[in-house]
Amino acid sequence: MHRHGYKGRKLHRERDQREALIKGLADSLIKYESIETTLPKAKEVVPYVEKLITKAKKGDLHSRRQVISSLHTVATAHKLVDEVAPKLTGRTSGHLRIEKTRLRRGDNAQLARVSFVDDLGEAPVAKAAKPAAAKEAKVTKTPTKKAETAKREEK
Repeated sequence: MHRHGYKGRKLHRERDQREALIKGLADSLIKYESIETTLPKAKEVVPYVEKLITKAKKGDLHSRRQVISSLHTVATAHKLVDEVAPKLTGRTSGHLRIEKTRLRRGDNAQLARVSFVDDLGEAPVAKAAKPAAAKEAKVTKTPTKKAETAKREEK
């Protein structure tokens, strides 16, 4: 039998289980910025997350909804669009790296670490300046009713 037209690895799972596994790995990778898994799973999750990053960089509503549908949690999808993608504007692709780490003790499976090429902790976020300005605006607010009544009572 030929193997033409069968894209991707089966990972010894049914289709729905395989899709859930890839979504979960992608979710964890975005949440923790680095994961360790087996080498075949790592090779499957990298192109999946690369495509999500490309969508997240676009940043419009439709792209955000596509990213949300491709991940398990909405919070992780928002983190990808709002925090991670703006830090990765310097490159068009190749945002992730796979490093072989060790052989697993129980079954001697090759493990690999998947992580972002760029350090996400160093790069500044473009939207970080807006909340600081909002905090300053809150400080200069008009006095509350309690403060006004206290001033009237003092007079």
